[in-house]
Amino acid sequence: MRIGYGRVSTTDQNLDAQRTALEAAGCEEIYLDQISGKLTNRPELDRVMTRLRAGDTLVITKLDRLGRSLKHLLEVSAELEACTVDLVVLDQGLDTSTPVGRFMFQILGAVAEFERSLNVERTMDGLASARAKGKVGGRKSALTPAQVRHARFMRDERDEDGRPRHTVQEIADELGVARATIYRALDPDRVG
Repeated sequence: MRIGYGRVSTTDQNLDAQRTALEAAGCEEIYLDQISGKLTNRPELDRVMTRLRAGDTLVITKLDRLGRSLKHLLEVSAELEACTVDLVVLDQGLDTSTPVGRFMFQILGAVAEFERSLNVERTMDGLASARAKGKVGGRKSALTPAQVRHARFMRDERDEDGRPRHTVQEIADELGVARATIYRALDPDRVG
């Protein structure tokens, strides 16, 4: 049996082109995910993997629709091979039922992982360059410097027994922010 799998990363993208290509490739069953490839939980891919039987063929349109990384692609490939399930990648013309197809699958997976690593490296370089120019990424701080000083004052204020006069929740309520914002403001080196 030929079983098709397709995936798009966001709700803005459309699965129709993949569905059409998988139908044209003779897939009897088609499973489609609308979820980021970075996520480990892809419900339809999980269904496909439990549905496949020895002698079946898994058909995808592009290699990056299947795996999150080279390691993941190789894991999926090994799982398919152990179950004697072939993989066909339509856009790259790969068919793992042949030795050349298996070899090309591994080469393309390595190239895709290399490209992803380069993109990550470029992003990190861009962020470092922006920081060097004094630009800070991320969301604007929820508290002004004056509010941070006020939060510290409230945190340090003690009652006659030397106990803190205000809880973090009271400080957050006073400033109209979440407790996590207060924790970050009072201890900027804190992780999480």
